[in-house]
Amino acid sequence: MNPKDAASAEDSDLLLVERANAGDQRAFGLLVLKYQRRVQRLIARMVRDVDLVDDIAQETFIRAYRALHQFRGDAQFYTWLYRIAVNTAKKALLQLKRDPTVSESFLSKDEDDETSWQKNEPTSEETPETVFAAKEIAAVVNAAMEALPEDLRLAVTLREIEGLSYDEIALAMDCPIGTVRSRIFRAREAISAKVKPLLDKQTGKRW
Repeated sequence: MNPKDAASAEDSDLLLVERANAGDQRAFGLLVLKYQRRVQRLIARMVRDVDLVDDIAQETFIRAYRALHQFRGDAQFYTWLYRIAVNTAKKALLQLKRDPTVSESFLSKDEDDETSWQKNEPTSEETPETVFAAKEIAAVVNAAMEALPEDLRLAVTLREIEGLSYDEIALAMDCPIGTVRSRIFRAREAISAKVKPLLDKQTGKRW
């Protein structure tokens, strides 16, 4: 997305927020429609039980609607919304006394999503062997993601999958930008350490 498109998207979100605050429920519905899948995907990276994803997402949007009058446009709307989603998921996990972890069932069913770890770009060298190797690498990446502590997993998910900037992640996670950089660096190092042995076996092949 180029800067002009990004600015247009921000203006569009702000306009919808203003309309929703003025009583236009359809405007808020459009925001839900726009961000529902992204919010669900984020939550699914935090909870093991995929059946909880929809409930937590619904609670996220309910909380966002109730707090909508507090949104001033200082940050992008989706950054503000992600912060609510993160806090809602954490609260749900505390209440249920569950350990947050990546949802394997969610990962396996979302293969058509453009941000899925498991989607592989076709290449001119694609063969059954390279496809198998790519799937093997994707499985290792997913396992490495699952093994990360929650704060590292969430930070790298927001960066690599959702495409947020470091500033936006700092806002969403309510922590200093230096902490965000450290978490993403540590997450990447941990994932790379798991993937490197597989890549070493594929010497001479490009992934």
